[in-house]
Amino acid sequence: MSFANGSIGVAVLGSTGSIGVSTLDVLARHQDRFKVVALAAQKDFATLASQCRAHRPDVVAMADADAARQLAGLLAAERLPIEILSGPQACADLAALASVDYVMAAIVGAAGLLPALAAARAGKRILLANKEALVMSGPLFMEAVRQGGAELIPIDSEHNAIFQCLPSGSTAGRRTVGVNRILLTASGGPFLRMSAAAMVNVTPDQACAHPRWAMGRKISVDSATLMNKGLELIEACILFDMPEARVEVVVHPQSIVHSMVEYLDGSVLAQLGNPDMRTPIAHAFGCPDRLVSGVESLDLTAIGRLDFEPPDEVRFPCLKLARQAAQASGTAPSVLNAANEVAVGAFLGGRLGFAGIAPLIERTLQAHRVAPLTSLDEVTQADSWAREYASFQLHAVNLESSRNELFVSR
Repeated sequence: MSFANGSIGVAVLGSTGSIGVSTLDVLARHQDRFKVVALAAQKDFATLASQCRAHRPDVVAMADADAARQLAGLLAAERLPIEILSGPQACADLAALASVDYVMAAIVGAAGLLPALAAARAGKRILLANKEALVMSGPLFMEAVRQGGAELIPIDSEHNAIFQCLPSGSTAGRRTVGVNRILLTASGGPFLRMSAAAMVNVTPDQACAHPRWAMGRKISVDSATLMNKGLELIEACILFDMPEARVEVVVHPQSIVHSMVEYLDGSVLAQLGNPDMRTPIAHAFGCPDRLVSGVESLDLTAIGRLDFEPPDEVRFPCLKLARQAAQASGTAPSVLNAANEVAVGAFLGGRLGFAGIAPLIERTLQAHRVAPLTSLDEVTQADSWAREYASFQLHAVNLESSRNELFVSR
């Protein structure tokens, strides 16, 4: 492990998103322990410039070349000597820097796969907030972690909670002896009590108004459809080497119990805390130590009650589709993820109704011939095929009549 000014070198990939902002908040509380070496973002150059002023990284990367030029102008005007990289390979280059010890992998969607793989191959401690990397490449990603000598700690509040409930010394990708079942909690999103008929008319702003968590728009829509929980189910199977049948989803509207682990002796261990991503972030940075996160103490007497109920897979069919993809394994999870990204993008862009998201994903899954996953090329091919097929289905003239409420532009 390399040190700069007595600190552990950190790269934050996806620094301008909600996870990235929370990460920098935690790191700012421990400047004696961590140094922000590198930051990366897609195209929000204004926010990245502000982060550069506050944290003074050595190098930054922007996937969008025009945004990188805008950033360069801002930094030059303030005489900040920070190296700027751009292009699709830039984030992966940052993840593998020799001066970086820990990598926060928080780039949303499939775009986060290659940088996370680069961190794995370079033997970093990977703080994985990008669930799509595992969903898409599954065993290939875990093999890269093993071969690279990397350390993987999940950042999703649910998977981090599970990790905390496992015995000391448990390793990602290996089943822990004595674990009988994993219980993933779900808030239920903003439409937990809404009828299927009413969901037809919901808007992107309504879908993004999560009752408990402050998140980006894509993941907020995934939470509203419960696809986020479906992706987390697949992620849990890979992270903890558990069959799909032994990963149960439990709706818990208060979002205080972040997940649970049931052992063979009947014991159930749970991790509780206020719904604030700084808790799992601080855990992953400090592990095995505990760090101050800035999160308020939990007051159970003020909360008063904790409710649990099974998910409704009729009103939220995305969860069922994710289970089917987990059962099929191979290329199916990659296809699920890609079709979902197309569908959510269309919904946020006003080209697809909320209730049309699941049917578009289901059509794509049904049309796909599942193949074993043996190389990264197969991952990218399945991803590309699914995006093309879902986009074709979305735009085909004969897909649905203009009167079909599932596909009305909004």
